This record gives sequence, structure tokens and C-alpha cells, in this order.
Amino acid sequence: MHAFAPAAPTGGRRFDVVIIGAGAAGMMCAATAGQRGRSVLLVDHATRLAEKIRISGGGRCNFTNRRVGPENYLGLNPHFVRSALSRYTARDFIELVQRHGIDFHERDWGQLFCDDSAQRIIDMLRAECEDGGVQWAMPATVHQVRHRPGDGEGERFAIETDRGHFAASSLVIASGGLAIPKIGATPFGYRIAEQFGIPVVAPRPALVPLTLPPETLARLAPLAGISLEVEAHCRGPVFREAALVTHRGLSGPAILQVSSYWQAQAYRDKEEEKDWEPVHLDLLPGIDAESWLLEHAHDKALLPNLLAERLPRRFAHAWCELHGWTKPVNQFRHAELRAIAASLADWALTPSGTQGYAKAEVTLGGVDTRALSSKTMEARGVPGLHFVGEVMDVTGHLGGYNFQWAWSSGVACGLAA
Repeated sequence: MHAFAPAAPTGGRRFDVVIIGAGAAGMMCAATAGQRGRSVLLVDHATRLAEKIRISGGGRCNFTNRRVGPENYLGLNPHFVRSALSRYTARDFIELVQRHGIDFHERDWGQLFCDDSAQRIIDMLRAECEDGGVQWAMPATVHQVRHRPGDGEGERFAIETDRGHFAASSLVIASGGLAIPKIGATPFGYRIAEQFGIPVVAPRPALVPLTLPPETLARLAPLAGISLEVEAHCRGPVFREAALVTHRGLSGPAILQVSSYWQAQAYRDKEEEKDWEPVHLDLLPGIDAESWLLEHAHDKALLPNLLAERLPRRFAHAWCELHGWTKPVNQFRHAELRAIAASLADWALTPSGTQGYAKAEVTLGGVDTRALSSKTMEARGVPGLHFVGEVMDVTGHLGGYNFQWAWSSGVACGLAA
């Protein structure tokens, strides 16, 4: 794919809206503002447009979810998302996708993916920006942002870049979080927030594989590479999806989902010098493990062979070996079978950390939304300064929810900036 090299801005250096960050939220905001008649400049440091969209969903972009609701998001201000999500819904974005003739399909749990390439979503957003007369400065490095409140609404912000100096009435920060640094993630947005006195919730990786301590990994080595369906939780919702045991710890969709809640709790616990919270896995979701085992209490089969009826065979054998439960079922006392059932229903593993931003899908934390308007994304103390998308302390579940937040927050801001 070739680098994106739009023409330099024309028609002056003053814009109604300058947006820094040409990802999902930035382009959605730009298109919305431009189509309502605002002069808009999109600034981005990357040489290729919207890399995070391009690589998402295995290259097919899980662009939204039919089941979007406020309960699918984390943040210190959990009600913040309600307004934007209700005013620009998943249905609205689906209609936009359909208007552009993009075919898509639905997978488990309401997730929607392009039939073809994620590039179709990028091309759609570019076309929407073109319809709004949006101009581009890309690639461009922002050297400085200055606030000029005494200049009135016309030129409240001065943005100095290596592509020139620009003035704007409204400045939108859509620079994303720290996830996936190899495609250009930076803390730029947090620095801007801090420059203007806006608090930032400490960022950390989210939707990320978890690592386990060496002593646990040594015991779990025979399980590495095995995937199975579980119900996972950690002081939050229960997620029924696949979990994967890796040579570094735990991964798979269920673990990525739980990681956001574990991270939030782990950092609080660490600060309070408590033990970190374990992740809880039900290895037989939907099954009453105790009743099932007691029904087979008189079986002569080895316990690993019985469990292999419900679990991947290699996992069943390695897991039983791990616990020393390798006898025939009928040689276990009922109390022992109850203990085995309890372990199957709640296998607790305590992570030692995560695989970091390099493997994270998104960033937990960010610009504190308590300092922003939920209707316009504008900083309450800095008129004309807005934040959209992942740069804020809004983190969605895995499954298209973070893209929907990009669309919804981008539209809310684009209608106001």
C-alpha cells in the first residue's frame, strides 16, 4: 500500500476546525464538521492513512457491534458515553456503510466485519471527508500548540507544524492512545491535555494478553498452545469466549476482555500494596460440574478421560496431571470430586502483568472525561478544545465497541466544533 500524500492545504492557513489525528475518530469528526459547512484541516504525523483501521479485525475491520450500549465501556466516568452513543448509533454507522456499498457480515456476539478489506472503511471515510471539503496536512509533525483566548473565537488556537502554521477556532485532539506503537501511537494527546491543565487518567494497555509468573508458567507448560471455551471474569462482567494458554501466560478473546478489568483493579491494588486480583476461569461453562462428576462417581474411567468428553483431550490430561488427579473416577471420594468440580468451575490464576502496548488492542485510561462535555467532547475549562476517540478515558469491550465510540464521539464533536 502506498503512502498517503494529499496536496498541501490551500485557501489560507486559518480554519474553523483543526483536527490532530486522522484515524477513525478524527476522520469521522472532520467529515461531520466539513459537511455542515465548517472549514476543516486534518493533521497527522503518519505516512499511511488510518493504519489501525487497516490492520483491525484481521484486516477486515470489526467496525461496530449490533449490541452497543453504555455497559460495554469502562472509565472512571461510566455515564459519559451515553449521550454520544444514543445520538449516533451502530445503526447509523451501518447505514453509512451500506450507502457506500460495502458488504459486511455478522459474527458471534453481534460483531460486524467487512466482507472484503478494511481498506473499504478507510476509503469511505476519505470520501466523506472529501464531501465536506476537508483539507489535509499529512504527514506533518506538530511542534507546538498555543492558546490565544484573547483573539476571540476566530483564532483561539495556533498550531505550528513542519508543514506550516495554522490557526483555528476549534482544536480537536484525535491522536489515539498508546496501543500498537509500531504503527505510530504516541502520548501526544495526553501532553496536550496536561498543557491545558486537563487531568489524565494513568494510561495502561487494555484488551491485551496477560503474563503469568515464572513458577506458574513452569507448571502450565504442558498446556501451552491449547485453546478452549471458558467463562472468564475479574471483578467485572463474565465473558464466555475462547481462552488460550501461551508460553507467556493467557490470551484469546475471553482473556483480552477480562484484561481491561484486571488492569483497572491491578493498578489500584498495586498502589495500595495488596496482592493482585486473580482471573477466574470456568472450564465447563454452562455445565454443573459437581452434579456431572457425581453422576459418574462409580465410573472406572480415568478422570482425565472423563474430562476429555467435555474438554480438549490434551488439556484434560495435562490439567489433571497438573493437579495430581489421574486416578479412575471411582477411586475419588465424593468430597474429592466436589473439590475437583470447584476447580473446574473456578480455576483462579493470578497474572504478573501484561504483554504491554505492543500487543494491546487499545489503551485504558486517558483524558479524564469528567473535565469534558459529554454532548460536545469540549473541555469545560478551555472553550474550543475537544477530544475524541481513544485518547479519552473510554475503553470499549472487544468486538467493535471501540470503533463505535470513535464514530459516535467524532460525530458529537463534529456537530459542535
